[in-house]
Amino acid sequence: MPKFVKRALLLLAVAAMLPASLYGCTGGTEPTPPPADVSDSVNSPAAAQSGELPEGNSVTVGIAQDLSNLDPQLAATAGVREVLFNIFEGLVKASPDGSVTEAVASDYEISEDGTTYTFTLREGVTFHNGEPVTAEDVVYSLERCAGSENDGTPLVSAFSNVSKIEAPDDSHVVLTLAEPSTEFINSLTAAIIPAGSGPSITQTMVGTGPFRFVSYAPQDSLVMERYDGYWDQAKAAKLDEVTFKIIPDVNSLVIGLKGKTLDMVVHLPNTLLAEVEDGFTVHQNTMNIVQALYLNNAVEPFDNELVRQAMYYAVNVDEIIDFVCSGAGVATGTSMYPAQTKYFMPELAENYRQDVEKAKELLAQAGYPDGFEMTITAPSNYAQHMDTAMVLIEQLKAVGITAELLPVEWQTWVDDVYRGRNYQSTVCGIAADDMTAREMLVRYMSDNRKNFIAFSDPEYDEVMAKAMASTDDGEQTALYKRAQEILNEKAASLWIQDACELTVTDPSLEGFTFYRTYVIDMAAISRK
Repeated sequence: MPKFVKRALLLLAVAAMLPASLYGCTGGTEPTPPPADVSDSVNSPAAAQSGELPEGNSVTVGIAQDLSNLDPQLAATAGVREVLFNIFEGLVKASPDGSVTEAVASDYEISEDGTTYTFTLREGVTFHNGEPVTAEDVVYSLERCAGSENDGTPLVSAFSNVSKIEAPDDSHVVLTLAEPSTEFINSLTAAIIPAGSGPSITQTMVGTGPFRFVSYAPQDSLVMERYDGYWDQAKAAKLDEVTFKIIPDVNSLVIGLKGKTLDMVVHLPNTLLAEVEDGFTVHQNTMNIVQALYLNNAVEPFDNELVRQAMYYAVNVDEIIDFVCSGAGVATGTSMYPAQTKYFMPELAENYRQDVEKAKELLAQAGYPDGFEMTITAPSNYAQHMDTAMVLIEQLKAVGITAELLPVEWQTWVDDVYRGRNYQSTVCGIAADDMTAREMLVRYMSDNRKNFIAFSDPEYDEVMAKAMASTDDGEQTALYKRAQEILNEKAASLWIQDACELTVTDPSLEGFTFYRTYVIDMAAISRK
């Protein structure tokens, strides 16, 4: 069957299942009002059209995800971290090219054996309350990351390797690791906060970044303003104020742009390009995530490796990318995205080319000759994940698997799926806190608290332990690649793509830059 005919049939099949507001995301209809579960007074198209943009040097940014936990050391989701990047800083901070650059620290040294990190604190750095950052603040912040206020359980997983944190004088802080690690520097983007802040940091929101916190209204907005005392005036914020407006429905985001109530929208599906290419500045890139049908390996039938492999053979990844991202996504085949060029293995995406007969054979071997029923939970505010789930449902039918879509609000997904592990399968995207391979792979070790798919494999654990302890770059890279091969061989989940997205800005704005990890750098943006 010709490819264009298959795609046309798939469009018809999926369109029949999609809610009207989400089908609009595929470019098949004009924007329509959001479904009843998100059409409140804040997020409805009518609200997006009312009022005017603030006058002067202020910007309103439309985002689809609510900001569920504002503790910078506990933020579990990439959507929260990318906003807090503007308010909080670590000893180092992310750069657009994926490296880190000094922030609260002016310099650092790593011992030859990779176990001792010595930081020189930058002079003149102040918190947003005007107080100077001290070595005491830094030690407190790092100890909190290591679990000092969480019964010893690290808030930042890489800190499980920290054996000692001390300040030999007022200008230096030294971290000693239990095992050598040349990657640990990337984890030191963790926020520096005032000593003793504890959980109250979510109320005070005192950081050292170019913007300082003003207010947060759940499911509505977060407001921040320029911090005039920022330590790096050359990179200080150029805008007076930024409001992140939470609007879960993508159609309402487009209406907000056209109605001039939004200056900027991030993470817009690229299938909406035709809606925004006239009259706006459009930036297109992949999302630096790994989208997948994540399977709960702890529940039947997904605890059976043959079932997982059969499902992978049942799906057509190219078809999904074509439908969901107009062909612009990049197939992954494992838990690594293309911007991680050193570790990305595009060949793994070739291992499960669609083979319906092989899928049926594997299902029969696993004891499911007639298939089975399952559910796919997806966050309803992410159109691309909803669309992907719909396509998967159609593809799985061919091998006798009947899947039902369970759309849920974002916070419900975080609580029930990611944290609660109460699900069978889910479509979502996983992003890294930093640009290390470790961040994308450590979450699948048997004892890792981020292992929400409950994957467990002794060889994988052994390979990852060796990789994280290695100080030889070549050896470490080879081990991380072997870890990816294991995930692929075991079909721990059905890794699909690094999806394509758009950031759309009003033509009066300039300076937007894509990072190789999740960041919305508002300090770089200005009015022309």
